[in-house]
Amino acid sequence: MKNGFKIMAAAVLILGMVSCQKKYEEYSVNPNQATGVPPGLLLIKQLNDISGGLGGIEPWGSVARYNQYFCRNYQYYGDNTYGFNGGPFGVYNGNLKNIDRMETEATRAGAAVVNPYAAIAKFLKAYYYYNLTSLMGDVPMSEAVKGLEGNFTPKYDDQKTVFLQVIKWLDEANDDFTTLASTTDPGTVSAYDIFYKGNFSKWRKLVNAYKLRVLVSLSKKAGDADLKIATRINEVMTNPSKFPLFSSSADDLKYVYNNDVNRYPTTPVAYGFDALRLNMAETYVKACTDRNDPRVLVTCEPAWKIVDDNSYAPTDFRAFIGSPTGQDQNIMEANALTGKLSMINRYRYYRTNVGEDFIIAGYTEMCFNIAEAINRGYTGGDAETWYKAGIRSSLDFYGIVNGANTVNYLRPGQSLGSWTSAGFDFDFDDYYSQPAVAYEPGSGGLTRILTQKYIAFFQNSGWEAYYNFRRTGIPAFSGGVGVGNGGVIPFRWSYPGSEQNINGVNWKAAVDRQFSGADNLNGQIWILKP
Repeated sequence: MKNGFKIMAAAVLILGMVSCQKKYEEYSVNPNQATGVPPGLLLIKQLNDISGGLGGIEPWGSVARYNQYFCRNYQYYGDNTYGFNGGPFGVYNGNLKNIDRMETEATRAGAAVVNPYAAIAKFLKAYYYYNLTSLMGDVPMSEAVKGLEGNFTPKYDDQKTVFLQVIKWLDEANDDFTTLASTTDPGTVSAYDIFYKGNFSKWRKLVNAYKLRVLVSLSKKAGDADLKIATRINEVMTNPSKFPLFSSSADDLKYVYNNDVNRYPTTPVAYGFDALRLNMAETYVKACTDRNDPRVLVTCEPAWKIVDDNSYAPTDFRAFIGSPTGQDQNIMEANALTGKLSMINRYRYYRTNVGEDFIIAGYTEMCFNIAEAINRGYTGGDAETWYKAGIRSSLDFYGIVNGANTVNYLRPGQSLGSWTSAGFDFDFDDYYSQPAVAYEPGSGGLTRILTQKYIAFFQNSGWEAYYNFRRTGIPAFSGGVGVGNGGVIPFRWSYPGSEQNINGVNWKAAVDRQFSGADNLNGQIWILKP
């Protein structure tokens, strides 16, 4: 009896413990805390992020300085050095992780294998890895973003492998968008797609135009048997039904600013803080003035002391002066304060919160990329036709027309509520007939294509102006004490210091493999080696 009583008591005790444990587990779950997230909310965040991620690619951000479009002349607010240390790795912990989660949540919600979230995710991963490897060299990819699987020390994939995967993602995205465009109602995704509103035909055009960007960036590897640069470009250009491209700027991937939620980076509120502390860079200004290019009249202000001392009209190209990015900042500041340098056009960029659209990838660039591909012999066609189309598209962006044009400037002492108007006449044929502009086959024509592409990249397209300079040397960027790094424009970003501590073995293998053990800014990454 005593033993039976003990057994019964033990059983009751165990059942009580199980019951308590069950209640504890039930109460430990917060019913107000989400266990999942709608994929659409992740989508809108990721699409919004590509307008400003990867180290300040938004207009008038740090990347525009690295592209040598403008300079800081006021030391208290910063300088013009190329601080290329670790920054891009931030996309691993944020963007890339959430892109993977977006795919998972779409599947969990019942989406088919081919669905809008997965297709857009392929483009986004191609976008980020293209930039990561272009900025740094070898980067973690195949084992990256696998913390939930217990891998916190991913290996670094070599740059060639990364580019092959980027191309593969873009091809798969094109196939997926083809299926989606013909069989799927965009449904709820259209409410979260801030760029194309679920228009999958436009997404197809984007991934193929972006693929051309990627392929042209590999021009130094045109002979690689696996990359097959010329073959892939020719395939795109000769099979438009399979690989549709942008047909006009209406297809651009562009971030549109508004007066309320997402304001342009330069606003009336910021005017008093930095409008006169940002002057234009010589690389950009001279690329324009050497060609009597009216875009400089729209984007910049004349150097007012030069105007007044010489009785120039405000639209006289001789009055537009930029400072070398590498110039000693004390000299730059003195010249800015005395009106000897062109400033940012305050009327255009500070008068409202809207500014201008930020083109992330667009028709204008695509035209120049095709012209370059034809010039290099990767595919057939008329390079001059595409070259002209690119110039015209860029001029259209700034509202420059044949005939009479008007621009507005702020003279010293004028406020945002008043301005000075000036007129200029423009004729495309006269502009194009200049020796520095007119296309010719061979290396001369290639120089013209690359220069016009640089001018058109002003405050647009992220890192592309820097990538093109680094790949081709056109136009020549300004070095000197102001850029840091011993006066030399860096070739790459170094890896973040944290990698040495948390992923030291793989970090060291990557650095030894690429740069003989030194993770320095001047190391030659694989795509830049002949």
